Amino acid sequence: MLNDVTFGQYYPTRSFVHNMDPRAKIVFVIAYIVAVFLADNFFALAAVTLFLVLAVTFSRVPPGRVLRSAKMILFLVVFTAVLNLFFSSGESAYEPLWKWGIVSVTWESIVNAVFLAVRLFLLVLGTAILTLTTTPVALTDGIEFLLKPLAVIKVPVHELALTMSIALRFIPVLVEETNRIIAAQKARGADFDTGGLIRRAKAMIPVLVPLLVSAFRRAEELGNAMDARCY
Repeated sequence: MLNDVTFGQYYPTRSFVHNMDPRAKIVFVIAYIVAVFLADNFFALAAVTLFLVLAVTFSRVPPGRVLRSAKMILFLVVFTAVLNLFFSSGESAYEPLWKWGIVSVTWESIVNAVFLAVRLFLLVLGTAILTLTTTPVALTDGIEFLLKPLAVIKVPVHELALTMSIALRFIPVLVEETNRIIAAQKARGADFDTGGLIRRAKAMIPVLVPLLVSAFRRAEELGNAMDARCY
């Protein structure tokens, strides 16, 4: 069900992007995110997309694997785009294409919905390149180095960097655990593939409890392992 989610996973291969200093990669990703948010038209998004394509090419990560990183936010993208499509604010220079009460669809709302969807996709794909080409240890070291100035005001930089890295790497672990629980529930007769959206959402409730228990158990095991290594 969630087998294609690759966000947070490291893709081992030899490439220019893999060999880059993790600190430089983090800075580039931050600049990329700023560029995505500052882009106010499709030409600017096209320039950002070109940079992303070059990054994927030089990283030698299969494009399909990068695209699958956005699968986890597909619902959020669609939901946000629909809200902007039907409830776009501001005056329109054209007559509404469709109107019902306070809900209306205009050319501007369609353009805004598409623009926002593309922006969210580019944001996720760009950050996915960082985790796909950087090992957890290198990512932790890079974040810690960039946050060092905060140590002056007594911010626990090392612990914060380690927490952020562990959180990223826990995403594929939780996805794998979710797939395992769903498979076990299906073996007991649970149905996750039929019915409407509400029924499918209710079917996921029995998955949440064992998933939370498993997540806390894995966190405790990780803490014990770090204690055993005198961390």
